[in-house]
Amino acid sequence: MAREVVIVGAGIVGLATAHHLLAEGWRVRLIERGGVAEGASLGNAGALAFTDVLPLASPGILRRAPRWMLDSLGPLALPPAYLPRIAPWLLRFWRASLPDRHRHATQVQSGLMRLAAQAMAAMVEEAGLAGRLRRDGNLELYESEAELAAAGPGWAAREREGIAFEHVRAARLAELQPGLSPRFVAGTFTPHWMTVDDPHRFALALHAAVTAKGAMLTTGEVRDIAPAGNGVRLTLADGTSRDAEACVLAAGAWSRELARRLGDRVPLDTERGYNTTLPPGAFDLHRQLTFGGHGFVVTPLATGIRVGGAVEFGGLHRPPNFARADAMLRKAAAFLPGLRTGGGRQWMGFRPSLPDSLPVIGPSRASPRVIYAFGHGHLGLTQSAGTGRIVADLLAGRRPEVAQALGAGRFG
Repeated sequence: MAREVVIVGAGIVGLATAHHLLAEGWRVRLIERGGVAEGASLGNAGALAFTDVLPLASPGILRRAPRWMLDSLGPLALPPAYLPRIAPWLLRFWRASLPDRHRHATQVQSGLMRLAAQAMAAMVEEAGLAGRLRRDGNLELYESEAELAAAGPGWAAREREGIAFEHVRAARLAELQPGLSPRFVAGTFTPHWMTVDDPHRFALALHAAVTAKGAMLTTGEVRDIAPAGNGVRLTLADGTSRDAEACVLAAGAWSRELARRLGDRVPLDTERGYNTTLPPGAFDLHRQLTFGGHGFVVTPLATGIRVGGAVEFGGLHRPPNFARADAMLRKAAAFLPGLRTGGGRQWMGFRPSLPDSLPVIGPSRASPRVIYAFGHGHLGLTQSAGTGRIVADLLAGRRPEVAQALGAGRFG
């Protein structure tokens, strides 16, 4: 009889992990506290951002953060009441931005992205998802030559990693995206950036594919994971328990407490992201646009035009502040004259973020039969297939080189 592995979390990371474990001959059961892919996988920007190798923790973000935080509706918000809770995370974030640590994280992120791109291409083919990809690239926009120059070191770092890009102006800029406000004088086009038709539809299609191959789904909230004999025992909120040979913790922003029960104090916190999805045809959008100086993107989806991004530290329990989504939408209307802003659907979701901008992928302190796969921040969709491949390798006794820098033990 096939070995059973339980995956805690049926978001895009859990689903991609299921795909890879099924290929290794495991019997897979997903346990999900809500609906399939209804967390961050529901409302993200839909990017397969394999060229986004620079960690968020960087000297540049530290220079901009104080100015941003003075604007309660700006790209980065921190409610004063949440400061005591987030302070240790912010200290680690500052340390991660130091030049030597930033270089190391960039190298690790680059290796993970190379694996993620390869694994995603294979998974998309095997699961029949190729028709759900858009290969239009991404256009990052600048309001001055000085802003473009300030981004230069980041593009130089990407160039060292072999990432293709093109700085554009004037006619070429207008060709890549007609209808931009004249305030944007330059842009950088990354041709190999991809998006999916809709992140929720993509995840549901992957769920259908793994279900067809035998994966099972249980609805419930896992309250405890512990070694038990030669395997693992999971205890659910309703008092029931389930034994398995192995477990993968891929519960996104809800992973920290379960990891703590296993003996790992992972400094996971939550970036709350907001968006508004406008009806199809709200603008003639040729590709995803990044407004880096304002912390948001605009993405063409099969389900409409999504305007979203920004960062709000506030944990899992504070009520949403949809004024942040409104502020982004007003900016988008100014940046894209002609954008029709009526009829939109607002959303807020939780990005599970670690201070060094890298996920935790590796065994727990309590047992090598419990593998962590969480903390991907803005890159869960992008890194999902790569994460699944690493998890499958670890449970098979293989030790991929990139995983050596991603374990929970790096936080001490």
